[in-house]
Formats: sequence, structure tokens, C-alpha cells
Amino acid sequence: MADEKMESGEVRASLVISESKPPPARPTNIFERLFQPCLGELVGTTFFVFIGCVSVIENVESTGRLQPALVHGLAVAVMVACMAEISGSHFNPPFTIGIYLCGGMEMSMVAPYIASQLVGGVLGAAMAKAMTSSENFAKAHGAAFALLQPDDEVAGAVFGEVAMTCLVTMVVLLGAVNAKTRSPLVPFMVGCTVVINILAGGDVSGTCLNPARAFGPAVVSNYWVRHWVYWVGPITGGLIAAALVRLLLGDRKMRLIFK
Repeated sequence: MADEKMESGEVRASLVISESKPPPARPTNIFERLFQPCLGELVGTTFFVFIGCVSVIENVESTGRLQPALVHGLAVAVMVACMAEISGSHFNPPFTIGIYLCGGMEMSMVAPYIASQLVGGVLGAAMAKAMTSSENFAKAHGAAFALLQPDDEVAGAVFGEVAMTCLVTMVVLLGAVNAKTRSPLVPFMVGCTVVINILAGGDVSGTCLNPARAFGPAVVSNYWVRHWVYWVGPITGGLIAAALVRLLLGDRKMRLIFK
């Protein structure tokens, strides 16, 4: 019976991939285990931040939040779909931390992933500066998050970053890591979540959700005003999402309690 099931699985796979039986997979080497995933995170984050920054710097006032929302959401969806089998398509430190806490990656890869994402953020912001006019770049502070001015806006912005990052991280964890709810629609789901978050909270905090997206423009434009908000909020939101999935929403294998 086991042999029959294995043969049936091989037939189904051949119908999807090719008519001939695929050769047996060879063991991965150190490049495919370490360097290629980090390069995937570097390249993916670079182009995500580049496209996102350009959409903010060159945003036409009449479009409001719609242009940045669509650009960031579509960029995420495209890059997630392209890089999923190379690095897992994190492009975001809270995603990496949450995926690790939910058993989706080894601890030894967490620091290299986050470093790759931060370097990618700087490269993407530098590319945006090279592409846009100096006037627009200076006006938008290089797409750094310059929205918060009065002190009384900070608490609401931090809460917004926590809540919105929790939402998008939960979508990632349930859609890509948790076996019971895993879905091939993850790129679409994450992209849509980014769009609705920016449309809903763009005027409150700027809807960063990603320290790499904040860090790159801050370095390139040297704008650090209330930069900590875009680290504390997203990382806290990612930790809360991981706790929800690990303790309550995950399947029996994922949950630590109520098994």
C-alpha cells in the first residue's frame, strides 16, 4: 500500500512539473543552505524598499495613500512569490523573529537574515535616491517616516505599529508556517494585508511594519526623528503574533498549550 501511494504521488508530481520523472534531489551545499537564502533576503528587501521609497518620494498629492499602499502591497506580493523557495521571503525582521519562534527556521539563520534585510533596506533607499530628483527626495526626507511631529501622536503611532504588524505577521505565520492553515495564496494574502494596513493607518504612523523599511531611508537621508517607534512597534507586534499562534491559534503540533 505504501508503494502504491508513493507511485501515485510521483505520477501527480510528474503531471504538474513534466512528463518525465524528475531526478532525485541532491543534498544542498553550504551556498544553498546559507549564502543563497541571505542573498535572497538582501535582493528581495532591496527591491521592496526601493520601489516603496520611490512611490513615497514621487507620490502625487491627489492620490493620497492609495499609491504607496498599492505599490508596497504589490511589491510584497511579487517578491514573496519569487523568493519563497530561496529564502522563505521574509524581508522583515519581525517576520524572521516570528517564524523562528514558531519553529519555521533555525536560530543560526536569524541574525544573518536580519543583517541581510537591513543592508537591503539601505541599498534600496540609496537606489531610490539615485532615481528621484533631489528636490523631491529632500521634501520627503528620502521616504523616511517623518509623519510624527507632536509628542501626543507618538503613543497612537506605537500602538498602530504594534497592532498592524501583529496582523500582517499573523497572516504570514498562519499562511506559511502553521501546517493546518498553510495556503498557496500567502503572497496575495500578505500583499493585501499590507495594502489595507497602509490605507487604514497611513495617516497615524505612516504604517511602517518593517524596521528594514524604516532603517534604510533613515541612513540615506540621515533622518532619525522618532525612529525608535518603527523598531519598537513592529517588533512588539511580531512577538505578539508569534505568541498568539504558538499558544492559541496554531495546530496541535504548533501549540505549546491545550494540546
